[in-house]
Amino acid sequence: MTTLTDRYVWAAVRTVPDAQRAEIEPEIRVMIGDAVDAHRTAGEEPGAAERSALAELGDPERLAADYVQRPLLLIGPRYYLDWLRLLKTLLSIVVPISTTVVFLVQFLSQGDLGAAIGSAAATALGVTVHVGFWTTLVFAVLERSGTTDTGTEWSPDCLPAVPDHSRRSRLPDFIASLVFLAALAVAVLWQQVSSVVRDPGGQPVPFLDPALWSFWLPWFLGLIIAEAAFALWLYLRDWSWAAAVVNLALDLAFAVPVILLWSEGRLLNPDFTEAVGWDPAAPTGGGWTIASIVTGVLVLLVAWDVVDGFLKARRAGAPALQPVPAHH
Repeated sequence: MTTLTDRYVWAAVRTVPDAQRAEIEPEIRVMIGDAVDAHRTAGEEPGAAERSALAELGDPERLAADYVQRPLLLIGPRYYLDWLRLLKTLLSIVVPISTTVVFLVQFLSQGDLGAAIGSAAATALGVTVHVGFWTTLVFAVLERSGTTDTGTEWSPDCLPAVPDHSRRSRLPDFIASLVFLAALAVAVLWQQVSSVVRDPGGQPVPFLDPALWSFWLPWFLGLIIAEAAFALWLYLRDWSWAAAVVNLALDLAFAVPVILLWSEGRLLNPDFTEAVGWDPAAPTGGGWTIASIVTGVLVLLVAWDVVDGFLKARRAGAPALQPVPAHH
């Protein structure tokens, strides 16, 4: 388990340039050690002394900015970090949700993929601009009104957890990915030769259109192999911006053909849907078709996987703590 000191140091050094981290980290540790020793001398227990020392030092990002002489200015230094954190939080939550909602509503109501993507892109841009403007305006008013209490006073409880970059932490995800991909490949092959639905002659009726074996089903099986290789890459090297881009490419290589085949009615075997009496184009109680609902869910899942990949790449790019012994 990491200590509060480790978390404080990591929160500070992750905000400074790479070239300065090796110099700043031991200095911050020495400063924390001196402060802890002072509180221990005053009679505090070790845990309480550490918390008191960190609380006195204050926000680690502000401390790091002072070390590298980086001004925290936009509307004024008092609220810069509060503004930046709130803005990042709002953009990471409001923009993806609003964009996804607009895309699904447009696509499910009109059935035009291009128009839905255009509306979603315009929404993402508009929401980003509005969130940035109104958030900045609120803090500008606070700065000029002389307000001193925003309810966001820093404490050691605000410290982030130190990320675990070890392979051991990535092993469960690696195993789960391989199991899922293997099950998916088996399902594609099994539905062709052992479907639970039989024709009058007792022969299995595949779920997927057998005509897809001419190209698309081998394409998807190849993607499964590529995904397995990608999972091995992530296990060995962890997430990175390059890995996030590869993840995006693999998602598009899967989602685009599936959506096109599904929307054109060429994904499922017509004999299968006829045998089970199921029509994907039939409207549901809400007026939407099963086909449109499945498409919307698929787009939502793929979008989430892409965003999650870039978020993991960003977290993996954070600096790791150096093995510098704490000051005593």
